[in-house]
Amino acid sequence: MLAKLSSRPAFRRRAFTGALTLALLGAGLPAVALAGDRPQPDLSRFYRQKVKWTACKDMDAPKDLRCGKVTVPLDYARPGAATLDIALARYRATGKSRGSVLLNFGGPGGAGVSELASDGKEFMDLTNGYDVVTFDPRGVGQSSPVSCGAGADQGSAATDEEPADIDSADPKVVLKQLRKAAEICAKYSGPVLPHIGTVNASRDLDVMRQALGDKKLNYLGFSYGTRLGAVYAAQFPKKVGRLVLDGVDTLTEPLSEQGVAGAEGQQTALEDFLTWCVRDIACPFGTDARSAPDRVVQLVRSLDQDPVQSDFGDPFSGQDLVGSISQALYSRQLWPTLERAVAALVEDGDTRAIMAFSSGGSDLPRLGGGGGLVDAQDVPLDNLPAALMAINCADDPDRPTAEQITRNLGRLRTEYEQASPVFGRYRLTEVLMCYGRPKGTDYIRDAVKDVDTSKMLLVGTRGDPATPYRWTVETAQRLGASAVVLDNKGEGHTGYASSKCVHTKVNDFLLYGSLPPSGSSCAADSSGE
Repeated sequence: MLAKLSSRPAFRRRAFTGALTLALLGAGLPAVALAGDRPQPDLSRFYRQKVKWTACKDMDAPKDLRCGKVTVPLDYARPGAATLDIALARYRATGKSRGSVLLNFGGPGGAGVSELASDGKEFMDLTNGYDVVTFDPRGVGQSSPVSCGAGADQGSAATDEEPADIDSADPKVVLKQLRKAAEICAKYSGPVLPHIGTVNASRDLDVMRQALGDKKLNYLGFSYGTRLGAVYAAQFPKKVGRLVLDGVDTLTEPLSEQGVAGAEGQQTALEDFLTWCVRDIACPFGTDARSAPDRVVQLVRSLDQDPVQSDFGDPFSGQDLVGSISQALYSRQLWPTLERAVAALVEDGDTRAIMAFSSGGSDLPRLGGGGGLVDAQDVPLDNLPAALMAINCADDPDRPTAEQITRNLGRLRTEYEQASPVFGRYRLTEVLMCYGRPKGTDYIRDAVKDVDTSKMLLVGTRGDPATPYRWTVETAQRLGASAVVLDNKGEGHTGYASSKCVHTKVNDFLLYGSLPPSGSSCAADSSGE
């Protein structure tokens, strides 16, 4: 799930076993440990790196933001073969530094470098004790970005039939479209695609920690970034410093169940937005809260049947609108901009404002290539959804067979549309897109539990439209005694940017090591609504 911290409309924005965890020696370099008679791959050259910071190029960045990179193995089982670079950005500590705190903004698929460049002000108080660092995970942003070209359109087409026609539609056509989508994604994404996912991203994170000169990882992860943080805690428990997970993701639910929960949460957030919008005579969905939800459905269906032309020359469909709205609903601060953007679309056919919620990057197709950093302006336009699908599929071991999809597609379509008549099909498409891709890891579901780490802070928000509060409770129970829960009674996705209370408690922990008692709460903050 993507943590939409930004108040601006544009944001370029789960098998390894515990035995593979590296034994680190005095200087923090990985030893060539033995597993039986078989030596572990030698990663020492990667752990000897130091980041070289320079001015950020090819992007509109503040003058005091510096950019760098670390090099990691493409395949950790073959570190002597191909490598790729991970893009970094840093704000230097203003006071005495205790090292770095690494940020992950969520997704999966959210690019950290561009986000910190545009909206880093939320984290400036952390520079009182840290260098504030973020990164583009492998396959994301400037770090060998994945793309699906026209593949996403193939996946969407697989669910185009009306519910009543699903059973009469030829299942072979649906399966063929899904497999073709997977092939196109592989073509455009290149060699990074088989090595994408949270398990490898966590290992990259440990290389970053060492390259930054930190003995332990201090970390603030939002939404999907909580999954990454939890996996790191399982892989490198003795390297965990002060770790905060805000908007906690599930570690156990299959994608099919996550999709339903996400659709329900987004539908609730949409209805909250509409209740606010109809108070304004200019609301594009009218002034009646009872009929406004139906107007949204009508607009989506109308655009699916007759898309409008975008400034990029491509058709803008109802599902494109759904994707943009889903991003805008993460923060109440974006509601006025969303209202104006939909009004421009409805009244003038102008897609620019509404597309800004989900776009960012180049609209030119790109075939995956080497492992060097990509210029910011060359990041594919579809990198966020392409990376989201790739990482979620890599993290999920479930792969329905052709027979299961044939038998269950009609039921799933109905289930998802009951969860949300607006977001149901969109979320179901994300789940189906794993068909035709290799089976994902079972490491997260099986091994990320009962971690033996220092205390970590988990923040759950009661009104979170993307990561239900129950996921915070379930994940805390799964992680074990190390997990301390902070209950945010407010609304919105994640709490750090929307709640003064959460912001203060997180900072107190990161800066001073002061943890609130587990189960303590923050009242809803009216300034965040």
